[in-house]
Amino acid sequence: MRRAALAGAAVTVGLAACGGGGSYATVVDKIRNTGTVVVGTKWDQPSLGLKLGDGEPQGFDTDVARYLVNHLAHGAKVRITWRESPSSTREALLQNGTVDMIVASYSITRARKPKVTFGGPYAIVPQDTMVRADDTAIRRTSDLRGKRICLAQGSNSYRRIVDPPPDGKLDLPAHLVDAANYSDCVRKLAANQLDAVSTENLILAGFAEQDPGRFRLLNDPITNEKWAVGLKKGDTETCEAVNQAIADMWRTGTTTRLLRKWFGRTDLMLPSALPRPEGCP
Repeated sequence: MRRAALAGAAVTVGLAACGGGGSYATVVDKIRNTGTVVVGTKWDQPSLGLKLGDGEPQGFDTDVARYLVNHLAHGAKVRITWRESPSSTREALLQNGTVDMIVASYSITRARKPKVTFGGPYAIVPQDTMVRADDTAIRRTSDLRGKRICLAQGSNSYRRIVDPPPDGKLDLPAHLVDAANYSDCVRKLAANQLDAVSTENLILAGFAEQDPGRFRLLNDPITNEKWAVGLKKGDTETCEAVNQAIADMWRTGTTTRLLRKWFGRTDLMLPSALPRPEGCP
């Protein structure tokens, strides 16, 4: 079951900037020549990218984006325009030039590689599963057989449960419940309209911390996902510059500090080392 993808909304922080690369060949070129950049993030994910009212989105991913932009600009002042980038529209926003880069729990997958150039990854994050705290029937991922699992538009996480390899992992039969995004998944989980939400554990932890005692993570990882920076296909120069910035972010301890800032109150084992770069074809 599929619903039409929701249109992404936009907000400008500071002065408006042109979407995408504009007349510039690369994002690095645009940043250094105009002092502006358009960054796509999530706006509905607590502790990763959450926008409240008229303020800027806040979270781990948005802090990572600010660090990377500052590094690409060699410390010069840059005006960031934040653009909401739901999972269902991320590739299109990059391809049509609406955004310059996306930092939004964006996993590198085989299906996305032909459409997106990925800088990084900046973190390796396990996929886990969240259920209602009072649901004692689901203790491990194998208990998801025949259960109602959320299918968030544009996300591949559900495939790792229901599909066989190479795209899947567990090949479990399950009932898929369509949702617009992961905040919609969590609303439906709370309302008993589905039984489980499975995606990267940092995403789940953010929602669980927002409503203490309501949900429970299984702590039974399915796969390790590579979170990376999405760029327009072919922007190798910016990809290489992003990789250098990510290495510096880990070397200076900034990544560890940001992870502790946003997830230090959870009992998760947080990413602790610079991931191996994927490469910039």
